[in-house]
Amino acid sequence: MLVLSLLKSRPYYGYELVQKISKTIEISEGTIYPLLRRLKKENVVNTYLEESEEGAPRKYYKLTKEGETKLKESLNEWNLFYEDVNNLLESKDE
Repeated sequence: MLVLSLLKSRPYYGYELVQKISKTIEISEGTIYPLLRRLKKENVVNTYLEESEEGAPRKYYKLTKEGETKLKESLNEWNLFYEDVNNLLESKDE
């Protein structure tokens, strides 16, 4: 959900996603790249290469229409989960 949310705003290359997410939560390249491969296989993202001044071309990931739909579904599920957990935490045993 985090990756899809970031890709909604603009395309990112893999390591850039790792850096961005790592500012908030601990994540490694070993987590992101398999996820990106799976999302591509599911047609949730597509890729393109862009030349880089620092070396080899970078593979950028961009959200597809299917990805936008999956993001909306994931956010709805997350919000329901969040509400349910908060309700349980705030409930008082009677």
